[in-house]
Amino acid sequence: MAVIDCHHHVWWTAKRPHHFPPSWGTSLNRDFTPDDLLPELRKAGIDGTILVQSLDNYDETLEYLDIADQHPFIRAVVGWVPLADPRTCALALEELRPRKKFVGMRHLINFEPDPNWLLQPTVQESIGLLRHAGLVLEVIPNTEPQFASVLEAARRRPDLPVVLNHLGRPPVPEQGWQPWASQIVQAAACPNISVKLSVGGDVVWRWPWSTDAIRRYVDHVLQHFGPGRVMAASNWPVVLLSGTFQEVWSGINELVSNLSANERAAVLGGNAERIYKLST
Repeated sequence: MAVIDCHHHVWWTAKRPHHFPPSWGTSLNRDFTPDDLLPELRKAGIDGTILVQSLDNYDETLEYLDIADQHPFIRAVVGWVPLADPRTCALALEELRPRKKFVGMRHLINFEPDPNWLLQPTVQESIGLLRHAGLVLEVIPNTEPQFASVLEAARRRPDLPVVLNHLGRPPVPEQGWQPWASQIVQAAACPNISVKLSVGGDVVWRWPWSTDAIRRYVDHVLQHFGPGRVMAASNWPVVLLSGTFQEVWSGINELVSNLSANERAAVLGGNAERIYKLST
């Protein structure tokens, strides 16, 4: 079974500049390309990846799909379509239908002022289109109200695969626990929700990677979701604010080392192949 890093990005600053918070520093303000990532994947023994949108921008999605066609190690793309505009969303999904590596979409709800953005009627209408197209919905809830809206959206569409990015933002820098821990239990009660074993958002710049420090959060997710709904992910290059690629991927391997061989294989690739319906 293949080893899959199910979350990374690429970008060229001259094409589409990112506007990272000043607190993140300037180290991400340069190009990060597939050629930069490939040596890291080879050293870590990773066979393939999922390229995930970094901007709420449809042109980026088209570019990412072209890049995926040029680089066979990129097995699939989670892009972006305008959920707030159902008509335009439907047109975009029709245009993307022939692109076989397009497997899902993500909207950066963590930047939306309304924590219930996902539950707006127009957005809900578009989410129904995703379900009919057989796509995955990915989300990054950074706050308790955002997480609550994700839970409600998943309950309304029990046949829509929903993927929580970055462990649902555990309070690792604060060494906290609630309300994240209770919301993870609620999320696990929704069979259509899966979780990426990765870190992102403000966690990466506030917290240097420590496998020991994140272990109890990962154990909590594995306990409630089981190894069949957790996927290993690096979040390269954003995770470089927290640690090196090799340090983080080695830590992920250590965090799942107590699982059985079949369970480790599922977390490290099998679940991604199934959830994203990757072609062999």
